[in-house]
Amino acid sequence: MAGPATSTNPPEIKSRIGAILRATSGNFLEQFDFFLFGFYAAAIGKAFFPSSNETASLLNTFGVFWLGALMRPVGAIVLGAYIDRIGRRQGLIVTLGIMAFGTVVIAFCPSYATIGIAAPVIVLVGRLLQGFSAGVELGGVSVYLAEIATPGNRGFYTSFQSSSQQVAIFVASILGYLLSEVMPADTVASWGWRIPFFVGCLIIPLIFVLRRTLEETPAFLAMKKHPTASEVFASALANWRIVLLGMMIAILTTTTFYFVTVYTPTFGKTVLKLSTHDALLVTLLVAVTNFIWNPVGGALSDRIGRKPVLIGIAGLALVTAYPALSWLVAAPTFGKLLAVEMMFSFYFGMYSGTMLGALVEIVPAHVRTTCFSLAFALAAALFGTFTPFASTWLIDYTGNKAAPGAWLMFAALLGIIAASIVYRDGGKAVPIYDTAAEPVAGH
Repeated sequence: MAGPATSTNPPEIKSRIGAILRATSGNFLEQFDFFLFGFYAAAIGKAFFPSSNETASLLNTFGVFWLGALMRPVGAIVLGAYIDRIGRRQGLIVTLGIMAFGTVVIAFCPSYATIGIAAPVIVLVGRLLQGFSAGVELGGVSVYLAEIATPGNRGFYTSFQSSSQQVAIFVASILGYLLSEVMPADTVASWGWRIPFFVGCLIIPLIFVLRRTLEETPAFLAMKKHPTASEVFASALANWRIVLLGMMIAILTTTTFYFVTVYTPTFGKTVLKLSTHDALLVTLLVAVTNFIWNPVGGALSDRIGRKPVLIGIAGLALVTAYPALSWLVAAPTFGKLLAVEMMFSFYFGMYSGTMLGALVEIVPAHVRTTCFSLAFALAAALFGTFTPFASTWLIDYTGNKAAPGAWLMFAALLGIIAASIVYRDGGKAVPIYDTAAEPVAGH
């Protein structure tokens, strides 16, 4: 049933800074857990997917990581329709609850040695729940930020969705570093890796408090009618072309992000044979620069347009990703790993800060959360979260440690093609969605 008509003069957001912090708090939990799963992939593999072959154990772990991400499109459609019908505030509270439950399941699950085959099954269930929630978390937060943005600053506001995730990586990296300092490596691999997950469980109540005080966006309240779930599904299906192009634009964001955060610690330790401290320090610095470049990219795109930033950064990634990794793996050092990761961090931050604002603008307003979330969820599920698995497999199959560079170049090429189609009329996005499928007045 459609929601009731609302006031034509909805209340304004009291504090935009407070609203940004409350909205992005859930992103912290999501990325905190996702990063830990990647960083402790080897230990998690031994605990839940034991194998005599280290590569096979890693592939099993990253495989479960990816399978959880395949639930993202499902969450994008189901929870996206809920948010477009009920509201941004209530929807973001629901997504946080599902994400929190998945986090607790993984943190407290007994090992394979204790309960046998039930262990990997339980971990998989936890990852599926997290993927289901994550499918709309990013989209819901991005739409919320876009709808409270001041005129001419939509890119800058939406960029804080991604910046909030970098805070989570920064905190998780510090915890991992401290843990490696106070515990022997064998102890961390045995059970110490669970401690950061327990810390994540402890901050869940605080995040719930923050989300519950979130105000609804004036844009949503101003809508004359809110679509029913069936109307949302029908409209999302009718607008499959813009969802597909949005997915292609988002692929470079997701692949570079999961490479420089989730996969880099494993890449540094198991492929380049650098120390745990080196891999952690690089990841920590990447989180800092990611946090900086995101709003810079968003603000720049507000000034010069989305197209120049999207195509410019994707073009740089296309011509430099593989050569940079080839230079790194030829003689790995901490300095070279840091230099390459800083370059990728620049690409990710500038591109992501622009992409989030672009994606909000090119989807139909009345199903904004659903179409945005579905486009990004498909990019994350099919490409982004597949990056650790793809990188591990490519290196094993080709014997070339720089092979992941080809994966990043492919993502960049897709981004260039999609952005060129969407912005084919100069720097202005050309409407591609089916306006005839819009049954309600949007904002």
